[in-house]
Amino acid sequence: MQLVRQNEKSTAKPPRPATSGERRRRGRSPRRPAVAVLAALLLAAVGSGCASEPGGRPPGEAGQRERALAGNPGPPPGAAGLPVAPGLRRGLARLPGERYENARLTPAVRARIARKWGLDRPPLIAPLPPVAKPRVTTRAGFEVEGDDGALPPVFTTVPTKDRVVFLTIDDGAEKDPELLQMMDELDIPYSAFLSDDEVKDNYGYFGEAQRLGTVLANHTLHHPYLPGLSYDEQRHEICGQQDAVEARFGKRPRLFRPPYGSYDADTLRAARSCGIEAVPLWSAEAFPDRMEWREGDRDLHPGDIVLTHFRGRAAWGGSMTDLVRAVMRTVTERGYAVARLEDYV
Repeated sequence: MQLVRQNEKSTAKPPRPATSGERRRRGRSPRRPAVAVLAALLLAAVGSGCASEPGGRPPGEAGQRERALAGNPGPPPGAAGLPVAPGLRRGLARLPGERYENARLTPAVRARIARKWGLDRPPLIAPLPPVAKPRVTTRAGFEVEGDDGALPPVFTTVPTKDRVVFLTIDDGAEKDPELLQMMDELDIPYSAFLSDDEVKDNYGYFGEAQRLGTVLANHTLHHPYLPGLSYDEQRHEICGQQDAVEARFGKRPRLFRPPYGSYDADTLRAARSCGIEAVPLWSAEAFPDRMEWREGDRDLHPGDIVLTHFRGRAAWGGSMTDLVRAVMRTVTERGYAVARLEDYV
């Protein structure tokens, strides 16, 4: 068929439509309505497997994931007609006050997903986030001299009676694709405190994490010991990372964690100057083979913040999925669910 350019006019007259009698004489049935044709095409595509990629993924989703992990996430889901996989809706569709996706699954399905990832029990379901976030203040003993009451609070536990804890992962050195899949399928929220030095070799990995619902927070540009720097140097580290996260991922962080948990008054003043609202530290630190505790009772408490790091076998002798399994066994056995820190702070 010869195509006519949009800006050219065809001089040929269109053929006269055949009458119903002519169609019958030619042995052809009348043309089906467009809706029927579309329905037939869709049914044929589903039957042949053309409507999805291997594994049941919608067209384009697998390719987008590969591009993201390679450092080129491409357009956001839903842009330019790109479909969103049902399993990836948690980070996109969940609104404040909405239940986590695992609350909509049957116990049998949740148990099957847990077994897939090596857990004897599925993670407990977090309650609905509070309508009004609790008021967070600086923990006693963590104050700095000259605090005028307007500096970001420094805390290790969020004041709540909900049996929830918050998982936070620092730095960004290890970029394990299985971690993204595991956290999405188990619906375990976490906050990633990133240093630009550690993530700049593959921003796409953390773009994919953000797409799945992870909140990206500030952990400085180069991970220095901040109290050893001047105010201007500290401000460069903190505000520079604010700018880097916003430029790469489209959202300026609200939360900041100083490297090594070390800070002084200049740290908090610098953080406040570039938009930081709170400084969460931690109550417990997780490793693939153990938990280290800040509190003497060596236990979890409502609102505790759990710290771990993006590390792999070379550093810890275990993968990120090994780490998450260990954390979730402890959290679940002690009767807690993991909630999203930003829902409470």
